[in-house]
Amino acid sequence: MKKLLYIYVVLFVTVMDGQIKDTLPNFNDEYFLIKDGDSLMITLNEVSILPKHKFKKQSDVHYYYWFRRKVFKAYPYAVIAAKRIDSVNVRLSRIKSKRKKRKYIKRVQKYLEEELTKPLKKLTRTEGRLLLKLIHRQSGKTAFNNIKELRSGWKAFWYNATANIFKLSLKSEYKPEIENEDYLIEDVIQRALIEEKIEYQEPKLKKDYKAIVIKERGEVDVEVYKKMFSKMKKKKKKPKKK
Repeated sequence: MKKLLYIYVVLFVTVMDGQIKDTLPNFNDEYFLIKDGDSLMITLNEVSILPKHKFKKQSDVHYYYWFRRKVFKAYPYAVIAAKRIDSVNVRLSRIKSKRKKRKYIKRVQKYLEEELTKPLKKLTRTEGRLLLKLIHRQSGKTAFNNIKELRSGWKAFWYNATANIFKLSLKSEYKPEIENEDYLIEDVIQRALIEEKIEYQEPKLKKDYKAIVIKERGEVDVEVYKKMFSKMKKKKKKPKKK
């Protein structure tokens, strides 16, 4: 599974009521402060406010932060992949010869193998699944389609067949507006961007991500991960056959 992931990546506030209520000025990009007859222009930076998290149980907080660590680990690789895909496509667009294109792709693959193989070996299955979805978010195309375009449909088919063995799919799409896991990914990303905890890269998959996160009103559903850990604990408790 880890080798498969490498193969792919290489290609690539409280409201209070008072007697007098404050009213908010209609801000655009600039705010004018008038003092003693003089005007002072203040440029304000945009501030994003997301809903406070709502957990069903206190224990769910631990699962959310576990999931957040997984996103933080996978996201940088998706950023790297998107950058590599862009650079490869730009270079390939300048090469006219098919033979030279194949030679260039092999050279890039060898370089990235040395650069990325070791860290990618530390990815878990969950991190690998998140990585595939984040690659779709950042590059605008699924892993399958990226491989198909850069290599061939046959290569994409066999890579995906291998991924299926590990319950992964190179055809994984990023749908935070309808998929709970994808929404959780986006929730983590949007909050991390506000707190400047991750590198910003403009996603190629165009969606109103902030609106998607705000719409859910901070609801956090981590039931699938609780069940996953429950199954893992049961397996560990099973007595070994002699």
